[in-house]
Amino acid sequence: MEFRYLPFPELKHTPAVVVDSFHPNGLVLSHWRGAATPVLLREDTSAGMVLQALKQAWPALQNYHYVTANHFDIDALVGVWALLHPDLTLEQEETLRQIAVIGDFRELDLSIAEADTALKVVCWVNAQEKALFYPPFGADALEENEVIASIPKFHYFLEAFTEVLVHPERFKAIWLPEYAQVVQHYQQVREPATSVHPYPELGLVVIDTPVPVHYYALFSLTTGFDLVLSCYAGQRYELECKYTTWVDLATRPTLPRPDLRKLAARLNTLETSGFTWHAPSPTDTGPLLRLENQQLRKAEQYANPTERRMYASSIPLEAFQNSVLAFLRESFAGVSAKQYWTWDEMKAHYKKISF
Repeated sequence: MEFRYLPFPELKHTPAVVVDSFHPNGLVLSHWRGAATPVLLREDTSAGMVLQALKQAWPALQNYHYVTANHFDIDALVGVWALLHPDLTLEQEETLRQIAVIGDFRELDLSIAEADTALKVVCWVNAQEKALFYPPFGADALEENEVIASIPKFHYFLEAFTEVLVHPERFKAIWLPEYAQVVQHYQQVREPATSVHPYPELGLVVIDTPVPVHYYALFSLTTGFDLVLSCYAGQRYELECKYTTWVDLATRPTLPRPDLRKLAARLNTLETSGFTWHAPSPTDTGPLLRLENQQLRKAEQYANPTERRMYASSIPLEAFQNSVLAFLRESFAGVSAKQYWTWDEMKAHYKKISF
């Protein structure tokens, strides 16, 4: 069994394994909501599903010689690369799984032995992607769409990834700046100045920390939760729906996404700072409610909290947190967590909720 990378536009003519994407002309290994991934291969990340297929020597793999994805991100990269290097994949299985989790869900757990190496590889990918190509979710600024624009990324990273995975220290000059920041912030959010308040019944974790930190540090405190309320000094707040509720998780149930636009409208009746609360549609990959003077572009929304300006709200901390909690309790009244929500079910839920 030998695979080659297939640019996604060619999939209409050539069957392939389809990673982290949808298409009828192939075997789909994707955590996208509603994907037809075989039940026995399901994991939380798409790359994890590829690892399962290789571990189980999934018979349907024998029907294909190509693998593809319709966008570039770390989860898709690992999934495509794994089929090109099956033997090395099985040797590096847990490191690859951690690379996908950190890259896609931003959930870093340095107590896992392989997570440190995984973080180095992720930081290398991040640095090279920014240096050589457009940033994540930056394709909207290009003439080409993501399907086409991502192809050169795949050619470069599929060629370079192997040596970085096996010998990450050789690339220290590239990954060290972000890696050092993440490790520093990871320690910072575990110091007494940071408080963490979980609300499991709402899928919410509230993190009160003095200054914004890197996502991998911030979300290291959020595993098992899908909503993150970050509260920074000076009455600066962000509420985010994690990517974990855009996909189908195999390991745990979730609540449907709340429509943060409705909370934004409520907060704007209280806000007197001159800025405006804004949130995108629940179908956005990671809806982020925040106070703005102008709406963020998608690439800015995806960037780390340290990279975007945050404005002071006129709403005191306790009142803000109480508003969020009240909104979520109303949103989830009578709703039970479950696995494999459909988008139609979620949209029907939004329509029933009025504020």
